[in-house]
Amino acid sequence: MRIMNNKTGSAMAVEIEVKVPEVGESITEVEIGNWLKAVGDSVQQDEDLVVIETDKATVEVFAPQTGTLSKILKKSGETAHVGEVIGHLEIGDAKTKNRQQDNSSAKPAAAKTPPRNRRDKDTKRPDSGDDGDAVGYTDDLPETEPTSTEAAQGPDVERPAQLIEEPQSGQTGEPAAVESEQRQPEAGPAVSPDRVEITESSKAPLAPGTDHLREAREEKVVPMTQLRRRVAERLVEAQQTAALLTTFNEIDMSAVDALRQRHQDDFKDKHNVKLGLMSFFVKAAIEALKGIPEVNAEIRDQSIVYRSYFDIGVAVGGGRGLVVPVLRNAERMSFAGIEKAVSDIARRARENKLRPDELQGGTFTITNGGVYGSLLSTPIINPPQSAILGMHAIQDRPVVRDGAMVIRPMMYVALTYDHRIIDGREAVTFLKQIKESIEEPVRMLLQL
Repeated sequence: MRIMNNKTGSAMAVEIEVKVPEVGESITEVEIGNWLKAVGDSVQQDEDLVVIETDKATVEVFAPQTGTLSKILKKSGETAHVGEVIGHLEIGDAKTKNRQQDNSSAKPAAAKTPPRNRRDKDTKRPDSGDDGDAVGYTDDLPETEPTSTEAAQGPDVERPAQLIEEPQSGQTGEPAAVESEQRQPEAGPAVSPDRVEITESSKAPLAPGTDHLREAREEKVVPMTQLRRRVAERLVEAQQTAALLTTFNEIDMSAVDALRQRHQDDFKDKHNVKLGLMSFFVKAAIEALKGIPEVNAEIRDQSIVYRSYFDIGVAVGGGRGLVVPVLRNAERMSFAGIEKAVSDIARRARENKLRPDELQGGTFTITNGGVYGSLLSTPIINPPQSAILGMHAIQDRPVVRDGAMVIRPMMYVALTYDHRIIDGREAVTFLKQIKESIEEPVRMLLQL
């Protein structure tokens, strides 16, 4: 806290410093996002004041006391260290101080500066794109934004996996993602004009009569956020440090589809959440991980670390980036518990309310590219995890059953794994167990 003379010198004003708080283990630097208040705006205690971004999540910093924002030291897009002062807050009720100033001074009023417009709290950063707030299911969970790779997780698992997104026709809504090779350029306005550069190449001369094309040829250069830079680093790390290999299989979704249709209404009435696909795949993955512990393990230095618990990462997209919240001890969760947890993290990801500790760790990741129509792809693992399960689009295809050709809703699944720790036999067996559990859901109930 600092005590400072006000402009008249006849009284004392108290200012306190707004500092970057501790936002998670191993995080020392953040990027300033949107200031939710402008200089001169009043703010209540515990009211959100500014958004800061780390390489794992976005966090909103609240006002420590009621007062007026008197100074901004770090603008949007600038970096700051944990504990660094980024602004000043003059404490006290702004309305009371205004009345005191009006009653104590008979001097002619100075020309007033037009008030600045308060930044809207939901203003999107350029990295989020116009569809950045679409998080969730159409019929199962809240919508999610598209992504192209795994999301950042914590000091160990920090790179984003694929996202939850609204399903297309023929695909029930589930957490999902587009794999790295399908990344699309992100759109959206810049956070602030001073962060956008129009490149000289866009000023190249055009042919006569084509001046109307100049605007369409402009290029915007926008700095990458810390989260996006971390995503890029982890993508390269995964490719360079792990011996990646992918195995495939296909699953007949008839039994799960019939089960969901038969019990959907009762399930929703009792648990207040829809029965989606993700709970089935989480449960099936846990049973398979129990049988093939290498898939749930990791290489640490010169050792292999085996785990007796199952923390399943589910990637979701928020307005400012990609994250992979972790379902801790998912083996203890019921179908309803999984569906509620995924619905909750999807909502809070959209609102940028996820805590850094929710993004740390994880032993295995599930991703679904089928919501974008992906029929077959090879997802990338989240280091230091050893494997990732990829789900894809459900399509009616002809298959042979008991010697006869029939039409069934089929899904291709892929397991990308680190061949340094998982052999081909284990990978194929693991995926086969996933297939058996989904095609016969009763196996998961009886733990067969």
